[in-house]
Amino acid sequence: MGERGLHCVALACSPRKDGNTALLAREALRGAASAGSTTHLIYLQDHHYAPCMACDGCFETGRCVIEDDAGPIYQHLLAADRVILAAPIFSMGICAQAKMFIDRAQQFWATRYLLYRPVIADAARRPERRGIFISTAGTRMPDVFAGALQVARYFFKILEVRLVGAYCYPGVDERGAILKHPWALGEVYRAGQELGSERPAVPVS
Repeated sequence: MGERGLHCVALACSPRKDGNTALLAREALRGAASAGSTTHLIYLQDHHYAPCMACDGCFETGRCVIEDDAGPIYQHLLAADRVILAAPIFSMGICAQAKMFIDRAQQFWATRYLLYRPVIADAARRPERRGIFISTAGTRMPDVFAGALQVARYFFKILEVRLVGAYCYPGVDERGAILKHPWALGEVYRAGQELGSERPAVPVS
């Protein structure tokens, strides 16, 4: 591992702080910590932030003009070497808490595609940024995760994070139901271990 060590930040987006995706995020962080990374868990439920107002205020500076809790959270994500996005499926899509926060990443779209600047200015001096997506859904309907995966891929791309794994579990609905699936907990723990190391990783397609 690098001299300064890796820092892994998990964003738990469920409105239930003890919900299934939050439990999975904590297990993934436990794996990252076992590989030597420092870790930080952010519960969106603890923060207050507005949706994107489509005001185009970020077009000139590359930063959102809304002053609320989203700004400091994004600073944590920009400083991280590893990012975990954990969000359940509601109504066949990524939960509103996650989508509203991800929409605020429009500022980084402006940075990259209007101002032609990198989002991570010192990327050449840092480890490659990598991330994983974790989700659960109560239903087992085909393609239930398809829309959320599209949103997650955009989120990681716009933050200049290489998405190296997606761990999605259907048929997991009631609070704590994921605890009945120890293989899933083990899978994300191992994913966290891999994420917390500097071994090369293969991105998801």
